[in-house]
This record gives sequence, structure tokens and C-alpha cells, in this order.
Amino acid sequence: MPTLTGQDLQQRIVALLTAIAPDIDPASIDAEQELRDQFDFDSMDRLHFATALCKDFQIDIPEHDYPELAGLRKACDYVARKLKELKEV
Repeated sequence: MPTLTGQDLQQRIVALLTAIAPDIDPASIDAEQELRDQFDFDSMDRLHFATALCKDFQIDIPEHDYPELAGLRKACDYVARKLKELKEV
């Protein structure tokens, strides 16, 4: 997988997020705030989001890491860390 810039990574994650929850306007996302506090983002949405991230980025996200996906910034940081770990292996 080619190296992604922070902005490219965020755009890709936002695209996955809005595919899961199409009622979310990408322009209205506060990257620092948790998704459940901004939108009607429930546990099933979080599961679908984690699954989409796993498939799209070809990473493993254990259930105990799901809180790391609670907000856009946290999700971007988490995915970037996982991709870096893959490159180091």
C-alpha cells in the first residue's frame, strides 16, 4: 500500500465513514469530537466503521481497540499507527 499523507488518510476515512452513515455531512465533522456526540453514531455504526477500515486498509482492529475509532482524529491516528506497524514488519 502506498504511503498516505495525513490529508489523504483523513479523506479516505471520511469517505468510509460517510458510506456507513450517509446522513453525515463531511464538512460538519469536528475531528476532535467523538462521533456519537456529533451524530446518531451507535455501536452498530462503530462496528461497521471498524469493519470498513479493516477491509479498506487491510489492517486488523481488535474489538478492544474500538474506542480508538471514536472520533475522526483518533481514527486517523490509529490507522496511521497500524499502517506504520505493518511497514515495519
